[in-house]
Amino acid sequence: MSKLYVSASPHIHSGASTRNIMLDVIIALLPATAASVIIFGVKSLIVLASCLIAAVGGEALFNLICRKKQTIGDLSAVVTGLLLALNLSTNVPVWQCVIGTLFAIVCVKCLFGGLGRNFANPAITGRVFMLVAFSAVAGGANPTIVDAVSSATPLEVLAKGESVDLLDLFLGLHGGAIGETCVLALIIGFVYLLVRKVITWHAPVVFIATVFVLYLAFTGDVMLALSQILAGGLFIGAIFMATDYVTTPITTCGRIVFAVGCGVITFIIRYFCAYPEGVSFSILIMNILTPFIEKWTEKQPLGGVK
Repeated sequence: MSKLYVSASPHIHSGASTRNIMLDVIIALLPATAASVIIFGVKSLIVLASCLIAAVGGEALFNLICRKKQTIGDLSAVVTGLLLALNLSTNVPVWQCVIGTLFAIVCVKCLFGGLGRNFANPAITGRVFMLVAFSAVAGGANPTIVDAVSSATPLEVLAKGESVDLLDLFLGLHGGAIGETCVLALIIGFVYLLVRKVITWHAPVVFIATVFVLYLAFTGDVMLALSQILAGGLFIGAIFMATDYVTTPITTCGRIVFAVGCGVITFIIRYFCAYPEGVSFSILIMNILTPFIEKWTEKQPLGGVK
């Protein structure tokens, strides 16, 4: 050996990068995006375009004003804009889409130092901001491919004690946010992320299972429990937001604790409170608790002090 090369770790790179991971998330969201256009029509394209343009443009402008290196190439802004759009209704005006997206990108992400330093998921925080500030964020819009006489979302129908068709819930043939309705499309995205090893199954499965078990325990009604997990934003939140690398625990045990907490809070808000949806608030609350969960569930090195 004629030369000895010395370098800092890591010495072997997995090949994964932020851009590649974000690209995989975008690909996984394409089935839900396509379903939103099919189910809700052209209006969904307006919501999607508004959020995507505001997300990418807002981050680019912030970096330009602050004289920072442009980061839009990592595609994280695209993911935030797409996720927020899929969590909105077609009844949301363009100006509200823009304001909510700018809040998510600038206030939650950029002002905290950019990707990797934000304390909460920008898309979920943007949605909570819009839920508090505006109305008709998630509900109020009917699918265009079926005849509907009511604009009520399934959660609103269930809150009245009425039943909903499980097949319609699975296929997304009901009112609600454009990306949360078609559970089939979201499951396809989930399988893709698992195959690509972008996420693990722990947080999504435990989150959804916790809500199901709690409803079954409190009501004894299997059909109601199934309706509750298929309705609202549970699947899109569990698959795409409760698995965020930055704002969720890195250990398997921590992910499980995080998911159980999300499920319990979602159930409490839906079952005991007047507010029909709790997924967004549950993920945001658990995002804030993530540093403590990581500390409680961190692994001790061999020989370390317990």
